[in-house]
Amino acid sequence: MEEKRQKGIAYGVGVGPGDPEYMTLKACRLIRENDVMAVPGKVPQDAVAYKIAVQAVPELAEKELVAIDMPMVKDGELIRKSHAEAAKLIESYLDEGKNVVYLTLGDSTIYCTFSYIQHILEADGYDVELVSGIPSFCAAAARLGVSLTEWKESLHVMPALHNTHDGALEWPGNYVLMKSASKMPEVKKMLASSGYEVMAAENCSMETEKLYRSVEEIPDDAGYFTLIIAKDKKEDNR
Repeated sequence: MEEKRQKGIAYGVGVGPGDPEYMTLKACRLIRENDVMAVPGKVPQDAVAYKIAVQAVPELAEKELVAIDMPMVKDGELIRKSHAEAAKLIESYLDEGKNVVYLTLGDSTIYCTFSYIQHILEADGYDVELVSGIPSFCAAAARLGVSLTEWKESLHVMPALHNTHDGALEWPGNYVLMKSASKMPEVKKMLASSGYEVMAAENCSMETEKLYRSVEEIPDDAGYFTLIIAKDKKEDNR
């Protein structure tokens, strides 16, 4: 009787925000030890995650690269279809007993497109492991030289794209606003009247990095990888 082939494992691997030196030893090891790399985008070599990782692990260029096309659209049906197709493609390698390393920016648990694929893979009976990377907002805080939390402060992380309404900053504590670029004028208007100390990092830790120390400094056309930190000046945290 023919022995059943063991299925491979899918790894969601965070490569950090930009600087290849932020990549973890575990992320580098998994890239070196496995042959199949799934990379978001139509052309793997053009993906930001690939460009980061290949600087830390040059061997990546010799791996089998699998393009995972994730269209940036608002059509829910098209998004679900792309997730299903991506999962099916990855499963074809897992069924051959091959592990698949999916490279993703930042951390694999924070607003990560791999999360949607993960749910499908797990529902289909495949093993998935997540490997943390340096989160973009932690790297941004370090570059700006500020703490995200002290003493009794809370930290709220939210997609600003969906939170520009009155009361969006209703909870005491500090805020990390991700996905701000497409609604930057509205986000800036909300922050300008909030009483918060505002700063931002655009393309954090990349060669094109720009740091901003106030709402006024942040350009309305700031790029996609712009992250805002808003610190509550009203709380006495000591």
